[in-house]
Amino acid sequence: MMKHNLLITRTRTVLSAIIFFMMLEASAQTSAERELLRLSADKFRWLISQDADSLKPLLNARLMYIHSNGWVQSRQEVLDDMASGKLIYHSINISNAQVRLYKDTGIVTGKGRFSGQREGSDFDMELTFTEVYVKDKKKWMLVSRHANRMP
Repeated sequence: MMKHNLLITRTRTVLSAIIFFMMLEASAQTSAERELLRLSADKFRWLISQDADSLKPLLNARLMYIHSNGWVQSRQEVLDDMASGKLIYHSINISNAQVRLYKDTGIVTGKGRFSGQREGSDFDMELTFTEVYVKDKKKWMLVSRHANRMP
């Protein structure tokens, strides 16, 4: 009987520890999801305000930034075009965004209305987008972005 009670106590302790660590992991994921959604929103805000100093640390050196028209930019091209005024965002209104996490990779997908000017021509369009973030040295960095025009 004593061995049975000891086994039950140990089983409860192990199960409690497992549940505790599962809850910790779930709350960490929720925190990471919130952080990525905030970073994505900050990125859009920095693009509108042309705040290259804030944007630069978020962009990975090997970034591939693909626009809805097929135009592909590197990290440096994004920053250069912001500085030159080649691409100016007037407003970005995100209507839906969500995150999926895979260890040190986060994928943000969403849709929104993007308006601004490219080389002096106005644009205003509804887009869906996918952003891939990778955690490097405890810091999230944007490594890939792709947008598609909504019909």
